Amino acid sequence: MKQASIYIRDRYVGILRETDEGYFFQYDKDYLLESDAEPISLTLPLQEELFYDKVLFPFFDGLIPEGWLLDIAERNWKINNRDRMSLLLACCRDCIGAISVIEQKTEE
Repeated sequence: MKQASIYIRDRYVGILRETDEGYFFQYDKDYLLESDAEPISLTLPLQEELFYDKVLFPFFDGLIPEGWLLDIAERNWKINNRDRMSLLLACCRDCIGAISVIEQKTEE
């Protein structure tokens, strides 16, 4: 299992997980209680319920670089371009925009 903490402008908003069953995203309960809480995407509106999909959510997949920058990431970190979660974790710690994806080490 791979997982990442998701931040928007340095504020913790939730957790993204990849398991054998698919991908899960859930907003942090404390974040949802904040008066100025905002969704990270229109496709991931604020809610307590868990989001689930068999493939990486398009919003997160869109954060992964493309073209020559993706080629460099794949070559330097030896990541298969189909391993979208590993690419997200490797490339999106400090990506363009307000979102940051910080890997959380898990015990499997």
